[in-house]
Amino acid sequence: MRWKEQLLKLTPYQPGKSIEQVKKQYQLEKIVKLASNENPFGCSEMVKSALRSYSESLAIYPNGNAANLREKLAKFLQVDEEEIIFGNGSDNLIQIISRALLHPDASTVMSTNTFSQYKHNAILDGAIIKEVPDINGEHDLDSMLAAIDEKTNVIWVCSPNNPTGTYIPENKLVAFLDQVPEHILVVLDEAYYEYVIADDYYDSINLTRKYRNLIVLRTFSKIYGLAALRVGYGVAQKEIIKALEPAREPFNVNSVAQTAAAAAIADQKFVEECKKKNRQGLEQFYQFCKRNDLRYYPSQTNFILIDFKVESEKVFQFLLERGFIVRSGNALGFPTAVRITVGSTEQNEGVIKALEEFLAEYKSEVETILGE
Repeated sequence: MRWKEQLLKLTPYQPGKSIEQVKKQYQLEKIVKLASNENPFGCSEMVKSALRSYSESLAIYPNGNAANLREKLAKFLQVDEEEIIFGNGSDNLIQIISRALLHPDASTVMSTNTFSQYKHNAILDGAIIKEVPDINGEHDLDSMLAAIDEKTNVIWVCSPNNPTGTYIPENKLVAFLDQVPEHILVVLDEAYYEYVIADDYYDSINLTRKYRNLIVLRTFSKIYGLAALRVGYGVAQKEIIKALEPAREPFNVNSVAQTAAAAAIADQKFVEECKKKNRQGLEQFYQFCKRNDLRYYPSQTNFILIDFKVESEKVFQFLLERGFIVRSGNALGFPTAVRITVGSTEQNEGVIKALEEFLAEYKSEVETILGE
């Protein structure tokens, strides 16, 4: 087979160990998964009710235009229906954008230590990749501007950023957008938008009305608790959406997912409750870090990246054997850190207790080595 050369050098996305795998491997009865930034509180009761009453035939293709979901989302966001594109998760939208704009004679700009799928898809499409080193887990926007050349077609901006949880203040983002040439698409990935509490965060939907080269990506997988159904969407001016649509595969959002997402929009009370509980959970981790003098990134998301100053696999394995699945920093660009999803109060207490045990054991090992 004459495979693409770049395909042979890539590894598939690694989603982490499943609950079933860990249960079987370590013979554990209870597993707490805090690795994929899923909502520990599930989804809205309105969604569950909508799914229970779902009666459409599974033999019929989904509405290819996601008409009902499109209407409800457009009304909620106060945008035109033609300003929205849907994907099988926001990952699918990243793939669509890459397919539409990236090729061997095009370059794309992104930060280091950001969401892996920007680079993954750019490699698949043979594009020239220009990675700009981050500064303390934040995008270096000035250097990203400097990296633009005559071949640049796409710039990827993740705010809040995965895996650091940092965000870009409004004044910095606007100054950046003002300087990006109009023919370059800026992709603003806001998968964790609903968790943000920063006062100087921007209104990205309004920004799409000012900047003709901006698309905002969001998802129902995080705070809405619909990760299993995969629904993402992009918002941009009509010209961008119209240009991207041919690169979107037919029926890419299934009927059940469309039903669930439409119901989820209606329950913003659930979203606000999850947001509040998430902040309380983050505070649990902040206090743990302060007690133990651990460096962490203040987060505007539902996860926290903590530096344990030791090989991350060591922390990961210690927790895994005690029934807690987290994300090792090795694949994220932070080899001495782990990324932990904020869970329920009880889940947070459990993993923090295990982390305290790890620190006690690690410190005793160091003392033993020094004593020798």
